[in-house]
Amino acid sequence: MQKLVFVLLVVFGSLSLTSAQTIPSPNDVLGYDIGTQFSRNHQVIDYFKAVETAVPNQVKLVNYGKTNERRNMYLAFVTSEANMKNLETIRENNLKNAGLLDGEPTATDTAIVWLSYNVHGNEASSSEAAMLTLYKLLSEEQDLLNNTIVIIDPSVNPDGRDRYINWYNETASTPYDIDKQASEHNEPWPGGRPNHYLFDLNRDWVWATQVETEQRLEVYNKWMPHVHVDFHEQGINEPYYFAPAAEPFHEIITDWQRDFQTQIGQNHAKYFDAEGWLFFTRERFDLLYPSYGDTYPTFMGAMGMTYEQGGHGMAGLGILNDEGHVLTLVERLTHHTTTGISTVEMASKNAKQLNTEFKKFFNNANLKYKSYVLKGNEDKLSSLKTLLNKHQIAFENATSSKVSGYHYATGEQGSFNVDSNALVVHSNQPKGKMVKVLFEPNTLLSDSLTYDITAWSLPYAYGLDAIATTSKVSSNTMASKKSLQVLNDAYGYVSKWDSMEDAQFLAALLKQDFKVRFTEKPFSSNDKTFGRGSLIITKGDNKHIEKMVSKLNGIAQEHAHPLTEITSGFSQKTPDIGSPDIKLVNQQKIAVLSGDGTSSLNYGEIWHFFEQQLHYPVTSINTDDFSNTNLNKYNVLILPNGNYRKVLSEDNMTKLKEWVRAGGKVIAIDGALRSFAGKDGFSLSYKDSEDDDDQKDNLTPYADREREYSNNLITGAIFNAKVDNTHPMAFGYEDNYFTLKLGSSAYNLLDSGYNVAYLNDTKVYSGFAGQNAVKNLDQTLVFGEETMGNGSFIYMVDNPLFRSFWENGKLFFVNSIFMVNNNAYEL
Repeated sequence: MQKLVFVLLVVFGSLSLTSAQTIPSPNDVLGYDIGTQFSRNHQVIDYFKAVETAVPNQVKLVNYGKTNERRNMYLAFVTSEANMKNLETIRENNLKNAGLLDGEPTATDTAIVWLSYNVHGNEASSSEAAMLTLYKLLSEEQDLLNNTIVIIDPSVNPDGRDRYINWYNETASTPYDIDKQASEHNEPWPGGRPNHYLFDLNRDWVWATQVETEQRLEVYNKWMPHVHVDFHEQGINEPYYFAPAAEPFHEIITDWQRDFQTQIGQNHAKYFDAEGWLFFTRERFDLLYPSYGDTYPTFMGAMGMTYEQGGHGMAGLGILNDEGHVLTLVERLTHHTTTGISTVEMASKNAKQLNTEFKKFFNNANLKYKSYVLKGNEDKLSSLKTLLNKHQIAFENATSSKVSGYHYATGEQGSFNVDSNALVVHSNQPKGKMVKVLFEPNTLLSDSLTYDITAWSLPYAYGLDAIATTSKVSSNTMASKKSLQVLNDAYGYVSKWDSMEDAQFLAALLKQDFKVRFTEKPFSSNDKTFGRGSLIITKGDNKHIEKMVSKLNGIAQEHAHPLTEITSGFSQKTPDIGSPDIKLVNQQKIAVLSGDGTSSLNYGEIWHFFEQQLHYPVTSINTDDFSNTNLNKYNVLILPNGNYRKVLSEDNMTKLKEWVRAGGKVIAIDGALRSFAGKDGFSLSYKDSEDDDDQKDNLTPYADREREYSNNLITGAIFNAKVDNTHPMAFGYEDNYFTLKLGSSAYNLLDSGYNVAYLNDTKVYSGFAGQNAVKNLDQTLVFGEETMGNGSFIYMVDNPLFRSFWENGKLFFVNSIFMVNNNAYEL
């Protein structure tokens, strides 16, 4: 018997050794020991390709997209030979189990684990760990693959990763310098964290504004994994964080999801304890904001988790931290590899229950609100439908005539009439819990201290009137859109002005050299009334364009944009088309500041807005070059959120004022307002908090100060602003606007200027805002214009382009560019 056991051990040992020898290690392919250098994105992918070539019966590499900088993005499917042969069947069974595909599953005993690495480009240890994890799964942990599909995304953000790696490889010392003051530990602006457009991809899962996210979601929703892990890095003095997460948990998270992430964390702890490695759990990283790489999968039924290794872009290949420990890349990737394998191990051990609980998650019978009904601007409804389609969330048209329930506009119970154009989103669909998260009026908070914003409700974000109702609203499938009529020869053509689609149409006309007018007052023509901001394209203005009507028709058809023909410049109700109240839109030359001092995130939002949404040219000017910049080449200068203390020196401020007096226009966003508040020549001023009881603050116990300070915080909350919609900045809006406030900074109403949007009602409609911060917001500015000579300073206290998801704010930004103070000089 002992002989037989010995023989079997030798045989299995030989098989294992042979198997390991056929799989190339990272060192074999890279040409250096993993962790001793940073691997560029193409080297990471080359390793995955080499492994696929070696064991194609266990590894399948799929190209799922391409970045803005033309880097390919891949997923690796890793499993046993038997599972690989049945990969499509396993996928379909999983979707059937969740009710996302018709039919009964033939088996539900395989766990699907998705591991995402390097969503932040300068948290670069994780892609190195992805390679080692792949190798160890195939060479040491084959048994785990018998009932597990492991999906590995080795680099969620290839553009950001290579930005960081290329910079580090160019600047690092040999051997590396562990002094944290060394240049290799201090990234230049904008750093490698974001993608090409400087967006944080870890906050884009729901909004899907970036190509990386959009392409990834298409595959993600085809698989719907049971476990998803997002690998990150934090500061150099932090050890390692893994699940369970911190409060607040969103209320839809199930008891099983809470419990199993704790089990996973305990399994990790077993391995970390054995090595004497430090870690922490249940702190800082909560599960509330839906657009993270841990929350989005969680709200889609998975065990979504974030793992955070100490290091970040500061660590390089090695750094001496404040505790006297030299933190190396080898150490960082080893920790990530350990938790990655441990996660797969736990999924394999609990594969059957993961499938059982996954199915239960999609039972939505207990959700309070059965239907969300939205009505309003057709373009905004269409934009919302586009977002829902990205997540494969179903919607229909209303067939009811009246709906009652929670009325978002008032924050109270109410009702409104609806027609067949109203959008209905039911919660009794497989992704009903995500529907609840995205549409819920006010998110329940178990703790006010959170890691991100606490409000995002889609009706407010899209500027739509909505009701959430506890009874299911009758609805049917949506009718197809009618085709546009071909334009006839006419005196002129009028376009409405109340959406981003209208702004895109204007941008297209201007780029094709059309002369376009807009009206500052309502007028009537051909028995139709047109509101402020309506665009007017006359045949007389555009004689320089050959076959003008045909060309205009082509642009209108391309944008699916209806135009109304008018037969005369004589209006039924003034102004006439030739009135001074109907002005030409200038073909604005726009510049935006970038570089040191600016928020890379807000700059990226502006850059992305012009290039990917408005499709209108913008020139980026580095703050280092501002002193030498000829501002006379531009009509508009945008100052993103930032600190301009170094940029706007006394000489540069004088230069800026002179340019504005001559007709230039400055648009300042968020923190950029600090450059003008309280300064000579400006009426913008801070509103100081009335709570000056410093003695009370000093007597607050040390342990309670963070929570006490939350009374002064606003962590992304929604307020209802009063709007002067007769001002060009507010053309296309009603007399109120739901604004997303990201912080507690407050500015007094302008004494000299136009208070276009302001708060005179400090009711919190959604999200968390501390009582002191709320009290200080009464009668404060949201958007305003201050004229100076022939030009203007435009103040945007709240960022209307935040993460590009607050759709209803974008027209304020466009109006500021093209319609405010349109007397500004042309070049």
